[in-house]
Amino acid sequence: MSEGDSVGESVHGKPSVVYRFFTRLGQIYQSWLDKSTPYTAVRWVVTLGLSFVYMIRVYLLQGWYIVTYALGIYHLNLFIAFLSPKVDPSLMEDSDDGPSLPTKQNEEFRPFIRRLPEFKFWHAATKGILVAMVCTFFDAFNVPVFWPILVMYFIMLFCITMKRQIKHMIKYRYIPFTHGKRRYRGKEDAGKAFAS
Repeated sequence: MSEGDSVGESVHGKPSVVYRFFTRLGQIYQSWLDKSTPYTAVRWVVTLGLSFVYMIRVYLLQGWYIVTYALGIYHLNLFIAFLSPKVDPSLMEDSDDGPSLPTKQNEEFRPFIRRLPEFKFWHAATKGILVAMVCTFFDAFNVPVFWPILVMYFIMLFCITMKRQIKHMIKYRYIPFTHGKRRYRGKEDAGKAFAS
């Protein structure tokens, strides 16, 4: 390999200024993401705030309905992935070569593992809102549409998709919201020593 062939290197073998800038920017961004991980409620409040600002912007501008529709479809896809198990039980039904969700009371507890974890769901939803917000600054994305039809179509799509997801949950007996293994307690005096 000749000098300067690797990615981000200048002619003299040192990383270019642009490469170093974007690398540092990526590190700062990742650092902020890492710091925000434990603050689930705060993250979602900020995302809901951004969503509210976006909706107000679209309402005041009276346009960009197709961008809003695309954002809604994107969020619906993220939500379905959030509710879905990582390993689809319908694919595991006939094969015994992998873990499956417990279907009986006496089976071993297996926590629900999502296809899209909460943090990635939040991150993708927030990025989607920010991209949609940026799109509202460009008239090229302001396609004239009759917005009530988009709203009706989105509601219909949401209902059909959620109905299918709920049927899937009922059929394969899983609930996407588990908070850990159930703890059964015996009688209250079971651990006490008997007085003689």
